[in-house]
Amino acid sequence: MQIPAASADLIERTADFVREKFQGEGSGHDWEHIRRVWQTTRSLAQNTPAADGFVAELGALLHDVADWKFHGGDEEAGPRAARAWLLSQQADEAVIQRVETIIREISFKGLGVATPMSTLEGELVQDADRLDAIGAIGVARAFAYGGHKGRPLHDPAVAPVEHSSFEAYKRNAGPTINHFYEKLLHLRERLNTPAAKMAAESRHAYVEQFLAQFLREWNGEDLPRAEPG
Repeated sequence: MQIPAASADLIERTADFVREKFQGEGSGHDWEHIRRVWQTTRSLAQNTPAADGFVAELGALLHDVADWKFHGGDEEAGPRAARAWLLSQQADEAVIQRVETIIREISFKGLGVATPMSTLEGELVQDADRLDAIGAIGVARAFAYGGHKGRPLHDPAVAPVEHSSFEAYKRNAGPTINHFYEKLLHLRERLNTPAAKMAAESRHAYVEQFLAQFLREWNGEDLPRAEPG
C-alpha cells in the first residue's frame, strides 16, 4: 500500500531526527542498526498487505530512541521519548499510541519470558530487529555491546543463565559469549513472519559456525598437534 505524502514526510523527518541523535553511538545500537531495521521492516510490510506500513516504519525508526539498557532499566523511557517526538510533529494520537505499543513490547526479555507482539506492525518491527541480532552483523553487534559494557569476551567458569524474568535479564552482566546462548541462538525460533524465518536460516547457521570456531581457537584445538615420537 502506498503511504500518503504527508505520512511519508513524517517518516523522513523522523529518520533525520534519529540519524542525528545516534551518529557516533558505539554500542551496536547506532543509526546504521536502526536504518537496517527500518529498511527490513519496510520490506516485510510491502509483503504484508494487511499491515499499516506507516506505523510499522515509525515504530522501526523509534524502537531504540531511548532503550531501557541505556536509561537505568526504565522500560517506559522509549515510549515516552517516541511520544514526545511525535507530539512535536503533530502526529495523530492513535498513531502515537500504536508506536508506543511497538516500542513497549519489542524487547527480548529473557529465555523464560514470552514476548508476543499484540499488533501485526509490531511483529514486523520485532522480526526486523531480531534479524539484525543474528548473522555476521549480529555477531559484530554483540561484541560491540559487550565492549561498551566492559564485559569479557568469554569466561568458561561463568555458565550461561536462562533468565526467568525481565528483571533478572536486565541485571545480567555475563561474558559476551554467554549472550549467544542466552539470546542469539534462540531468536530464529521466536520470529513471527515467514519471510523473516527464511532469512534467519543462513544467519543462524553463521552464528553456530562462528561459535564453533571461536571455541576451537579459545581452547587451542585448531593448532597443529605434535606427532607422537
